[in-house]
Amino acid sequence: MKKLTMIALFAGFLTMSLSSCRDQKTPKEEIIEDMQDQGADVKVKDGGDKIKMETDDQKVKIKTDDDGNVKIKQEDKD
Repeated sequence: MKKLTMIALFAGFLTMSLSSCRDQKTPKEEIIEDMQDQGADVKVKDGGDKIKMETDDQKVKIKTDDDGNVKIKQEDKD
């Protein structure tokens, strides 16, 4: 009975630890989804290294360099 309890506890712990990290998004992914929800015009260049999105209210440029660093530039249209 003790062995069955230990297996159940271990399985529960393993399930919780693996499923807790699943839905984390990067700031880049969050901005892209937000702009798509607003109906932005999305232009992708260089295989996804340069992304330009534009709505009536704002412009967003996302650039990824060779090292994997992401630069995000947001401008509000006023």
